[in-house]
Amino acid sequence: MSPIKSALWYAASGVPVLPLHTGLGGGRCSCRRPHCDRPGKHPRWHPRLITAGLHQASTDADQVRRWWAAWPEANVGLRTGIAVDVCDVDTDSGLHLLRDLVGDLDDTPLVQTGSGGLHLYFAASGAPSRVRVLPGVDWRGEGGYVVAPPSIHGSGVPYRWIQHGPAPPCPPALLRLVVPPPPPPPPVVRHPGRYASAALDNEAKRVRWAPVGERNNTLYRAARSLGRLAAAGLLDPYDIVSALTPAAIAAGLGPAETARTIHSGLTAGRRAGTVGAMPA
Repeated sequence: MSPIKSALWYAASGVPVLPLHTGLGGGRCSCRRPHCDRPGKHPRWHPRLITAGLHQASTDADQVRRWWAAWPEANVGLRTGIAVDVCDVDTDSGLHLLRDLVGDLDDTPLVQTGSGGLHLYFAASGAPSRVRVLPGVDWRGEGGYVVAPPSIHGSGVPYRWIQHGPAPPCPPALLRLVVPPPPPPPPVVRHPGRYASAALDNEAKRVRWAPVGERNNTLYRAARSLGRLAAAGLLDPYDIVSALTPAAIAAGLGPAETARTIHSGLTAGRRAGTVGAMPA
């Protein structure tokens, strides 16, 4: 089937089409750039015909005819993520990994690419395009496109259909790899009540003004008392450490001693697990 007939067939099937440059063999591209890094794979451009590449991919038959009237040998690009997604397998080991993951692929539409890889067509899943979902396996979904038969690869080898048929849903095991995990929930921000806030301020003041000889004991008792509030969910341990540490340093305790004493007091207070009376 000619490029124009193929492009119209894809468009009639609901897959948006765009014209691509054509491979000329030997790694050369119809764009004529001497060092083209994507021969036969990048969109064509014309100030009156197509300027936005992928974003102008269309299923409109008249538009498709205008493009291929201008470039009869243009390769056919298919926008993914709208009607179909494509699993792009570049290596034999990638294919083995894919088969181990999803099992039988005998009913999946299959294209052999010009480089010898495979394109497996699935119904659009809503998943984004991703690289290396498995070693040697990429995913072309939303925001992506693929080169379709009968396009010519930069090597001069055409893309060809091996297996036709309706695109099935993406197998769940593969979809779990393709869809990124949801973002973690936002951290819980604790807002201490007036009683807890007052307790935190009072204990920090006691530590700051503790007399020589009582500084370490005062710090321990403060951390233990506030640890009980932490166990009750009324204070965040981070806030306790943040309040007591500068108070202890200002009182004359060293950083290492301060850290050990706060940790010991907090541990004891949280083990108690109840809100007790503030120490006298």
